[in-house]
Amino acid sequence: MNGRAPLARAGRAAGIVALLVFSLFPAYWMFTTAIDADAATRGSSLFPADLTWAHFDRVLDQGGFAVYIRNSVLVATGTVLVSALVALLAAVAVARFEFSLRKAMLVMILVVQMVPLEALVIPLFLQARDLQMLNSLLGLVIVYLAFSLPFAVWTLRGFVAAVPKEIEEAAYVDGASWGRMFRSVLLPLVAPGLVATSVFAFITAWNEFIFALTFMQDSDRYTVAIGLQKFFGQNTADWGAVMAASTLITLPVVVFFTLVQRNLSSGLAAGAVKG
Repeated sequence: MNGRAPLARAGRAAGIVALLVFSLFPAYWMFTTAIDADAATRGSSLFPADLTWAHFDRVLDQGGFAVYIRNSVLVATGTVLVSALVALLAAVAVARFEFSLRKAMLVMILVVQMVPLEALVIPLFLQARDLQMLNSLLGLVIVYLAFSLPFAVWTLRGFVAAVPKEIEEAAYVDGASWGRMFRSVLLPLVAPGLVATSVFAFITAWNEFIFALTFMQDSDRYTVAIGLQKFFGQNTADWGAVMAASTLITLPVVVFFTLVQRNLSSGLAAGAVKG
């Protein structure tokens, strides 16, 4: 029995190392190709032969990528903030209050999540055109809310419903107003759910391509997903610039995940039993 323990630990350690290598190798390959002067002819070499930052300089100076990153940050931040606020209020409404269309609203939320994104491109494009919101970052935020809000409402509803009503009633007995109870009692308890849904909204807004390509017409309104296409030709690709741009696109996501990682883990674990 005692002799098997070291073997089991060694097996787990080997499994963890293999998982880390498997997970991190694409990021390693992307970055090392971005700093390889011979990125186009790198082949299967694990290490870059000649290091350079020229690909990053070309992307930032000639590709206008700083503008695309700024646009994506604005769109993703707006989507996350509005989605979190509206979804939380809607989740409280469906979880705590009884009203005539409550069940119909929940069914509608589920149905909306089942509709393919591609089927909504033309209807949303026509509505945005009529509202003169084409080529607008605000218009793109509104479009992304149509996808992130149903998921956020449905997920947060489970978190709100899991909070015992006795806790809220105790706050009322102690003299807290509804707003004070919301800020000091309910909000901290559902914070992991807010983080989990915010991550989903951020990824949706940051990586989305079809709607951004359809709605944005001027190059100074492009997001990073569209800007990356500038480095692909009809039959060729500037792989050094592609990998440098991909590295720049990945950095904000890594920073965001690093900031919310602890709450995200607890939120997903809680959601697995509360949803």
